[in-house]
Amino acid sequence: MDKMKLLSFLRTVRVPPILSKQMGPLQCRLFQPDFVPRDPMSKRKKYKYPAVYDPYGPKPPPSEKTMQLAERIASLPLEERLQIHPTLAFRLSLPKIVPVSVEGMDLGPQGGPAGSPKTEEKKAEKTAFDVKLEKFDASAKIKVIKEVRTFTSLGLKEAKDLVEKAPVLLKQGVTKEEANEIIEKLKAIGGVAVME
Repeated sequence: MDKMKLLSFLRTVRVPPILSKQMGPLQCRLFQPDFVPRDPMSKRKKYKYPAVYDPYGPKPPPSEKTMQLAERIASLPLEERLQIHPTLAFRLSLPKIVPVSVEGMDLGPQGGPAGSPKTEEKKAEKTAFDVKLEKFDASAKIKVIKEVRTFTSLGLKEAKDLVEKAPVLLKQGVTKEEANEIIEKLKAIGGVAVME
């Protein structure tokens, strides 16, 4: 009986026109005429979920025609298999793969192990060096962290995390004199650093 009174009261409640424009009509299941509440004494349904989630759903097995085609392609010599992709791309009017321009990007040394004369000249006139912390004594860890903070602009936590990741680059692009100075300071307090 109380439920009927509540429903009749809620039907008489009017939403202010400003709210109805913003929200639309109230969308509560209790207001729907076909709403049937779930019996609290009934047992919940147990749904069987798949072991692995596949967003595309189950896939049907490949057709016999597709299997025969795959077998024929696999039996082709390598030269003919390499011609399949360009031929299919042309036949299906697929867009051409355009190489990305890497102009202005530093991709590291290019070529084989034997460097070109240009790279050898660059190595000869190297002015910027990197300092790498190889290892340190466990007893000197706090001293090493404090020393790392003096020549980097890191906070205590960042310096601690950096030192614990050894071997790690401590400073990049420094002069040879500055790199030697850092290495000597770290060596004095029990750390091993190298210049690269």
